Amino acid sequence: MSLIRFAAIFALCALPYIPALAQGASVAVGTLQQDTSLPVEVTSDDLSIDNTAGVAVFEGNVIVIQGIMRLTAPRIRVEYDTSEEGNNDITEMYATGGVTFVNGPEAAESDEARYLPNTGDLIMTGDVLLTQGPSVMSGEKLTVDLNAGTGVMEGRVRTVFQSEQN
Repeated sequence: MSLIRFAAIFALCALPYIPALAQGASVAVGTLQQDTSLPVEVTSDDLSIDNTAGVAVFEGNVIVIQGIMRLTAPRIRVEYDTSEEGNNDITEMYATGGVTFVNGPEAAESDEARYLPNTGDLIMTGDVLLTQGPSVMSGEKLTVDLNAGTGVMEGRVRTVFQSEQN
């Protein structure tokens, strides 16, 4: 076997173990797929509500559960539709103070997150860290479409791919 052929095969075999750096990267988040029509349960230490503005603020050990999805943060502001036809549906959840998102074997952490239940979009910003089994990806912004199970990581993305055997 020639030295060039050996080097090419070695490079392809070692590829999963080499950190990848990019400005933006698509993310395969199949297990982050979520049924966004399921009920949303929120628990916290404190709750303040402004029905006129359609805002509820949960503070202290906030946990949001929808199916197997969990979102935790110190503070989450929930905006809901107060119109008659809106039926008080949640339109947006804004989590701050350090956010953790877990869905099955995948988990993500960030400084802040916005969840839009109507569209199934989850936008995590600020020092985002996504863990998928033994592989890790970091960046400044992660946008996940929970309905489709797809995502995009942006802002000086760093990825370390590892096989399950390691």
